[in-house]
Amino acid sequence: MSATVHTYEARFARQQPIRYISHLDMTRAWERMLRRARLPLAYSEGFNPRPRLAFAAPLPVGVLSLADIVEFVLSQPLEPELVLAALQQQAVPGLAIHQVQLVPPGRAALQARMRQATYSVRLPAADLSGLQQAVARLIAADHVPVRVMRQGQMREYDLRPLVLEASVQLDGDPSLQLRLRHDQQATGRPGDILQALGLDAADAEITRTGLILAEA
Repeated sequence: MSATVHTYEARFARQQPIRYISHLDMTRAWERMLRRARLPLAYSEGFNPRPRLAFAAPLPVGVLSLADIVEFVLSQPLEPELVLAALQQQAVPGLAIHQVQLVPPGRAALQARMRQATYSVRLPAADLSGLQQAVARLIAADHVPVRVMRQGQMREYDLRPLVLEASVQLDGDPSLQLRLRHDQQATGRPGDILQALGLDAADAEITRTGLILAEA
């Protein structure tokens, strides 16, 4: 009979000091934080047991986030407020943990519940009038083919079904606002949208502002 375990979700932001670390390094940072917080961790099985954790939607290198979620498993139940306080004391610079909650038993895995992600893209050197026109053309198009490099190979795909909303915000600090599909079948990437709009992602500051998950 397997031991009872308790799954928690932590919501956190990823800011400038850790903007350029990889997803693997982020995973290692969370493993270190969980251990240093002295939480009763549940470990994977096998020759190299590791804390059981999973991210809702790994971030590309260079993208900031106001809305990240990680799921981890404890061998004993603790009040979420105590878990949050313990993790905040061990958080690395640039990682701000906002909330911890206990996941109800039987809920689907975090990645299986992912549906959409929202982004805000600052483009300091962009021609805003030209950008508005390019966004309007993208939204009006039935198909938007793009060629991208994936795992060392060039591939082409239709970007349009992945773009649910796109608009240029002119008030305050001008930015491109995106709502993209993000599930287990397909994921919209903000860098690919910028390419389709004729923009260079290297000139942009991309921030993920929200994750939209199914409730089940």
